[in-house]
Order: sequence, then C-alpha cells, then structure tokens
Amino acid sequence: MIPACREIASPSGYGNIGAEEYREKAVPGGIRVRETAQRSHMSKVVFLNGCSSSGKTTLALKLQQLLDEPYQHIALDQFRDGMPLRLRGLNAPEGTDGARGLNVVPVERDGEVMTEVQFGEHGEKVLAAMRRSVATFVNLGINVIIDDLLFKPSYLEDYVSVLDPGNTWFVGVRCSLDVVNLRESQRPGRFPGTATSHFHAVHNHGAQYDIEVDTTSETPRTLAMAIIDRMKEPPAAFTQLRAQCRSLP
Repeated sequence: MIPACREIASPSGYGNIGAEEYREKAVPGGIRVRETAQRSHMSKVVFLNGCSSSGKTTLALKLQQLLDEPYQHIALDQFRDGMPLRLRGLNAPEGTDGARGLNVVPVERDGEVMTEVQFGEHGEKVLAAMRRSVATFVNLGINVIIDDLLFKPSYLEDYVSVLDPGNTWFVGVRCSLDVVNLRESQRPGRFPGTATSHFHAVHNHGAQYDIEVDTTSETPRTLAMAIIDRMKEPPAAFTQLRAQCRSLP
C-alpha cells in the first residue's frame, strides 16, 4: 500500500512559470527539498513502470515514434550512468562511496541467489532529482515518457506530489519472469537475478494502473498503440492517488 502522506504546506495555488511560490517537503531517503508549486496543465506524461528488462525502453522509443507530439524520454538508466563511477558500487561495504550511491549487492532469498539494487543517501537524492527533472520538463511545456522502476511505494507517492494527475497516464509494464531473465542474460553489464529481486516489488505499491501491457509476446508497436488509444481518455490512476493523499496541494 502507498504509505501515509506527509504533511506539506499547501500553497495558495499554482502560478505561471517563474512565480516564486515554494513548498518544502520530505522525500524518500529522509531528504528535504524546496520546490515550486506550479504545474503545467497542458503537457502530458506517460509513466512506464516495470522491472528491469521488461521492455520499458523499447516501448518508450516506439511511443516516441508513433505519438504525434514530441515526447522526451527520461529514464532511470540515464541518471544511473551519470553518477561518478566511485558511487556505483559492486557489493560496496557500508560507509563507502559505492554504498552512498547505487550499490549492486548479491543476496539470497529462499535459497536463490539474486542481485539487489540498493540506493544510499546520494542515490536517493539523485532519484528525487530525477522526479523533479520530469516535473521541470512538464512545467516548461514538454511532454515526457518516464522509464522508471518503483522500488519503493514512497517513490510513487513522490511522483504523485510533483506531477499533474490530470495529464499523467500510469502504465504497468509486465513480462513473464522467464523472458525477463533471458533478456537480462543477453544484455551487457547486467547482473544475473537483478530483475528477479524486484520483479514483484516494483508493482507492489497498492495503486491501479491506467493501463497494463505485457511485453512477453506482443510487439512494441501493438502495445504502444494500446497505450495511445488509452490516452484518448483522461487518466484516472494519479487522480485517485492524490485523493488518498489529502495533505498534497
């Protein structure tokens, strides 16, 4: 379930770009941020959430090709790759730079060895900055396709707090675990069992999607067209989530 929303000072309303109206809030990782309260009510957001190797990026590129308007693709991988190498740990011990950023850690669950992605203090700041980068694009009138993994329900809560629910379509990207593991084994730089470690967790946020797609056997074009057809109707998922979070402005 999405966690209880934190108290946030409610602004008087949303202004035009450049309006000096701010609110301060706590975001996942215990970070406090000060941000503007305005939102664009014109730009659109397609939010693709699914495990790694589920086909989100391929689907995002196909959507860019088929949608009439230009959409900026913003992906977690882009922000991960932008971190200093010393903050991208491989089983880095606690207290080291690698543990402060994005740490890839082998774990054992129910007798199965897999790879878990863990974010330290710096990593959580980067994730919070990514979510606010999306909001900045939208507030400047640029459509966005988000390509992300909701490792924690609190990440979804934070997205809901910074995006306009009336223009955000929440898409669950599914795929069978066998196919995900096969894709993962064929991708350079991927560690075995990474997708398995968060296969269910990324969808375990207690929210409904506007649409779910399954990339196991369907073509990217077919699934992209299904999403585009859904976008002909107003989104509902983020509106319902914001109704649950009455402390959000």
